[in-house]
Amino acid sequence: MVSGCDVWLNNPRRPREASGTSGMKAAMNGLPNLSVLDGWWDEADYVQTGWPIGSGEAYDDQDYQDEVEANDLYELLETAVVPLFYDRDEHGIPRGWVAKMKAAIRLNTPAFNTARMLQEYANLGYFAASNRGRQLVVDNYAPAKLLAQWQSELYQHWQQISIAQIGLSHDVDLQVNEPLQVTARVYLGHLQASDVSVEFYQGGIDVDGELQGGQATAMVYRGQDADGSSLYNLNVAYGQSGLQGFSLRVLPKHEHLSSAYLPRLIFWADPDHVSIQVGNVELPMVTPVNA
Repeated sequence: MVSGCDVWLNNPRRPREASGTSGMKAAMNGLPNLSVLDGWWDEADYVQTGWPIGSGEAYDDQDYQDEVEANDLYELLETAVVPLFYDRDEHGIPRGWVAKMKAAIRLNTPAFNTARMLQEYANLGYFAASNRGRQLVVDNYAPAKLLAQWQSELYQHWQQISIAQIGLSHDVDLQVNEPLQVTARVYLGHLQASDVSVEFYQGGIDVDGELQGGQATAMVYRGQDADGSSLYNLNVAYGQSGLQGFSLRVLPKHEHLSSAYLPRLIFWADPDHVSIQVGNVELPMVTPVNA
């Protein structure tokens, strides 16, 4: 099939493409891909090595999704794919098409192959798990026992956590990259500051008022106040304009914990129970920030 093709068409319904190894094989043999942004193709350079069907958008109405992507496919064939294939020089060679073929081999083959996949499995999974196993069994499993005891106490006291106040150094009407100092007062109950990581979570606000593309940054622990609450601060900035937002979250932290998400515990700031102090003015928590 590959040797008899000029372009590889793959149009599954997103997100049902498990991987797309056939498209990878086609690219290795110099075939440009014309595919829905799903599986491997969503991660590839789909501009230099082929064409994307749609923009990766998702609609609740599947029939409408099909209509949008079908229209985009036909438009691509008419305005981009077919003209490029038949645009030939005086020797009958489609130079632009050949450039895409070469780019498919050059850009996609090194990134999408079994050797790279197994290397990542080994480095990110197998070796890391093996090293962690050896670390946990030293001294008659002392680190493993310590981790198990800590996790048991974590589950008992996690619900005591509360975020009482968030402070901002100045008005939330910011310029891009303008420094903003953030402070937080967090009650940890019987937990210690070393048991958790308090993070400032910032990102853009979508049309539904939700944070999208959020980025978390760990805040710095600054001790306790007279009421026993833990104090944190952080200097941040927003690198994009438009409607931006933030929240605070608390995650578990332990030297022997392989991932902060492994205990399946996370505490988010509750807008109904958190106040925001801007300068000397205290306000209810407001999620959006204009940056």
